[in-house]
Amino acid sequence: MFKKLFLLVVLLGLGVSFWAVPNFQEISTGVAFLLFGMVSLEIGFKSFAEGSLKKLLAKATNRFYKSFSVGMLATALLQSSSLISVITISFLSAGLISLYQGIGIIYGANLGTTATAWLVATLGLKLDIAALAMPMIVFGIVLYLQSLRTLKGLGNILAGLGFFFYGIAMMKGGFEAYQDVFDFTSHSLQGIWGDLFFVMVGIVMTVILQSSSATIAIILTVLAVGQINYGNALALAIGANVGTTVTAIIAAMASNIDGKRIAIAHFSFKIITGLVAFVFLKQLTWLVDATAHLMHIAPEDHTLKLAIFHSVFNLLGIMMLAPFTSVVVRQLQLRIRDKKKEGIQPRYLNDAALAFPQTALQVMLKETKHLFSLCFEAIAHGLGLSRSSMLSKKEMNTLDKEVKYDVNIDAIYYERIKTLYGAIIRFGIKAQRRYAEPRYYFAINGILEANRYFIEVVKDVKDLQPNVLKYSASDNEIIRNEYHNIRKRIARFVRIIFQYQEFRLPKPLHEKDLNLIEHKINEERNHLKRYIEKLKTNDLLFNGSLNRLIANHAITSEMVTSLINDNRISNSINKHLMKAAELLYVNTGELLSEPIDDKPAGNEKMA
Repeated sequence: MFKKLFLLVVLLGLGVSFWAVPNFQEISTGVAFLLFGMVSLEIGFKSFAEGSLKKLLAKATNRFYKSFSVGMLATALLQSSSLISVITISFLSAGLISLYQGIGIIYGANLGTTATAWLVATLGLKLDIAALAMPMIVFGIVLYLQSLRTLKGLGNILAGLGFFFYGIAMMKGGFEAYQDVFDFTSHSLQGIWGDLFFVMVGIVMTVILQSSSATIAIILTVLAVGQINYGNALALAIGANVGTTVTAIIAAMASNIDGKRIAIAHFSFKIITGLVAFVFLKQLTWLVDATAHLMHIAPEDHTLKLAIFHSVFNLLGIMMLAPFTSVVVRQLQLRIRDKKKEGIQPRYLNDAALAFPQTALQVMLKETKHLFSLCFEAIAHGLGLSRSSMLSKKEMNTLDKEVKYDVNIDAIYYERIKTLYGAIIRFGIKAQRRYAEPRYYFAINGILEANRYFIEVVKDVKDLQPNVLKYSASDNEIIRNEYHNIRKRIARFVRIIFQYQEFRLPKPLHEKDLNLIEHKINEERNHLKRYIEKLKTNDLLFNGSLNRLIANHAITSEMVTSLINDNRISNSINKHLMKAAELLYVNTGELLSEPIDDKPAGNEKMA
């Protein structure tokens, strides 16, 4: 609910901004293109994940110094540390490199980006890669439309780069209206507050221009014509170095957890390096002067000295942090956890419960109930129903025919169900190894099988969902009613499962009580069998309903095919639910009613 509300607020905010601030439309479109380019890059690189690119990258970055060298040379050639950061995030998200290798590339990129300062300061050159955006998009789309997987992947990469650069170009264009803000001639401030002011100006400039290289080029230009003093130019360079992290952070928004980790590593490197450079600005200025003297650079050649400064403080940051890369990787993995990957954790399973067979069965049943509650969410929403309506005591005919939900069942399974299901399986295997006596072994096996049935039901609902969504909104009233009947039948059997979750047997006080318990269990087993027999009366093929619909031309041939298939799926769902109920709440009943022995199995101590 919160996510939907937040999305609505964001959309409304964007709409108002488009109307109130004309330039914002171009800026936000640029951000959208940049993010889309990131997604395309990741998809493209994934297509090469098992191919030659993975082997090449593995070989080129299998040592830290190699990763560092790749980052430095690539940034020096492409003149964009932001681009290298974005590509590194894409590689990492696609699983082509490790986090350790990625950080090495980022460190190298931070040194390689200083090449721009040297080029501008010495030759006045600046490579404008953004001009290639349009051709890259065109060639990328052409390649993407090909059937060969390799060409599709290359097309995604080219189009991704094109959209990335085009996004930056649009952002620059949108910010052109604000370029007069940077009037360097009217701001010549001295002391720590002056330095801090120009650091902030450098950050803002780089955020707006989306390129520290562009900011450095501007700083060198205004410094060369005397519109800013040397000290303020150094502070601007520090700010430009910090501000370039914004592009990587935006790119990380569209990446997986490792992409976010490396973006944080990049951000941390820039912040730490910037703080050190700011605090020790006077000492670094002296070091730059000494280096310039050794290189026979004239004291008044401030542009070259700024290039030296840019290189020196980036190199200093690398020297400080590179030795701790392994520690950084461990901390990032420890503190920035992938909650989706971790999934829902068990509530009841613990090794202490393995001390007795009855307690092992009890916690497995409780955890299975927990699992079913998660599966129930996927089942209900997959059928377009609310959970409350499925469990309501009202008649099934009162169920809303309208499909209220359109959920991603795969996402629910991988983020919420899979981890818990795996934990139940592992615990059950442990319990079976400990209690090999047939009655306990097969009872545990029955619980595991019931869990498998629940997973099968979720997968069946996933297969059923597309046609439920399609035909529940059909203009044909007959097909709408048939699919609503399918939803009702499944909802009815889900209710039965919840009824059986409340099924309890009394603890035996005397020997004769065991006979009563056995009688009760047999009654419930027969009750379930009658439910399963009722499935036949609801089968469209068995009761002749489908033949009548075909004879009357009430539905199309496509609808007939869908109904036959989905009728089979719905019957499979209901049979699995009934079998799970029998395995869980009938077959294990007698065992759970037994008194627990005083002596636990093994040497475990009860928690």
